Amino acid sequence: MERSSKNRLNQENQSFFDRVYEVVRLIPEGRVTTYGAIARYIGAPQSARLVGWAMNASHYWSGFIPAHRVVNRIGVLTGKNHFRYGNLMQELLESEGIKIENDQIEEFDKVFWDPYKELI
Repeated sequence: MERSSKNRLNQENQSFFDRVYEVVRLIPEGRVTTYGAIARYIGAPQSARLVGWAMNASHYWSGFIPAHRVVNRIGVLTGKNHFRYGNLMQELLESEGIKIENDQIEEFDKVFWDPYKELI
């Protein structure tokens, strides 16, 4: 599949984590995306797990990276244990109007943001 020239990521000059963080910074408030959607967008569709590693490391990088807006493919808060305390990810999402029950985003399809559709 050929990538659009509107793609904002310069893959040759950025590290994988930098490319992930650039996409994550574009997720609108009150919306979420998935590790796999990010991986697909940056041209590494088999690298969802590596996107997860990038989210785990994002707390150590400078600047705000809204890692709380990245969840697994069915809307479960699988990264919550990598925040300062157990409920912080949920609290941040709820402060943006996202409803969560038992670590699962309610009406996930309504708040899902697909960078491949939104940015290309």
